[in-house]
Amino acid sequence: MPSLATASLRVFDLSLGEMLWSRRTVFLALVVGGPVLIAIILRVVDALNVPAMRVNGVRLGGPSIFGLMMWFLFLRFIVPVLGIFYGTALMADEVEDKTITYLFTRPIPRSAVLIGKYLAYLASTVLIVLPSVMLVYFLVVPIGGGAIASTFPTLLRDLALLAIGLGVYGALFAAVGAWIKRPVLVGLFFAFGWENFAMALPGYMKRFTVAFYTQSLVPHAMPQDNLLSILQSVFKDNVSALQAGLTLVAMLVVALAVATRAVERREYVLEQ
Repeated sequence: MPSLATASLRVFDLSLGEMLWSRRTVFLALVVGGPVLIAIILRVVDALNVPAMRVNGVRLGGPSIFGLMMWFLFLRFIVPVLGIFYGTALMADEVEDKTITYLFTRPIPRSAVLIGKYLAYLASTVLIVLPSVMLVYFLVVPIGGGAIASTFPTLLRDLALLAIGLGVYGALFAAVGAWIKRPVLVGLFFAFGWENFAMALPGYMKRFTVAFYTQSLVPHAMPQDNLLSILQSVFKDNVSALQAGLTLVAMLVVALAVATRAVERREYVLEQ
């Protein structure tokens, strides 16, 4: 039997192509294209000198607009959606398509199936999200005289934040998909029901969400202008960036451990 690492890489190589050319990826690519379309519209509006994009009478610069799009469109919508529709499907699709038997009868550890498919999920989602983020960055940042060179470190921090969000949400929903028969509804409830509800409550309930910790990293990845003070006033209950980062890593590790344990122990019964 090959080692866990070798088996995981073999499953990764098998799964990556399937994920990139699946119907789910085509749909999600259209979702990711939404921010690009918005960025094109904003650039056209700026070129026409239309009085728009103002807060309290002050015109927002390109870096500020890009920061808002990163938070509200990518981190709060696209990243959870990708995590739900890919993470929950890592094992659920194999059960639904009745192909899980072929994977489990191979001479590899069961956990390697999940780990390999999870790595393929990370690679494929990065390949989907990265072009969209780069296009939005180059379209939006020059608005209002924003300099691309000076804000490029911000882009790198944003990409790192997106990778963390994709990793954590994917691992969390992979665990849900490994334990529950039809996990998409649970994932949608958690990401767009529970998280929004808990974030609006005072106290410690928000600490049981992924959004709270990604939100804590947002001000550190935003452009250093007037938008930063607005975001910090909205996100005043945030923890430090170090604590948020460590908590997200711990969430990822625990979720993957729970998912692999479920795959190792659960008996998957295929419907006739």
